Amino acid sequence: MFPHKENILLIKVEKFTDRIIKLAAYLKSKHVDGYIINQVSRAGTSIGANINEGVYAQSRADFVSKYKIALKEANETSFWLRKLHTGNFLNQKEFESINNDCNEIIYILIAIVKKMQENGI
Repeated sequence: MFPHKENILLIKVEKFTDRIIKLAAYLKSKHVDGYIINQVSRAGTSIGANINEGVYAQSRADFVSKYKIALKEANETSFWLRKLHTGNFLNQKEFESINNDCNEIIYILIAIVKKMQENGI
């Protein structure tokens, strides 16, 4: 099902990306402003795109760069999820579910980037 079965982060990001795509469709059905849908969709799907680019990075520095970008996008996604929650477009249960997944990805990315930087990257 997933191309990188051995990599937990890639599996989590694949599932999260699927959730973001479904969230965008759900928000569209609720007539949420298209700008907000595009923002959360763009940031949320960019996480996986950058992590997957990092898999075939040209160097360790390129790898870290891709993961830092993914971390920034994950943080932005969490911002938009909070705004959707405070705007009452996501109820508490919906928000906690998807935002917890986002935060888990953030924590993993922080750990990876920190470890790489400790190793001189």
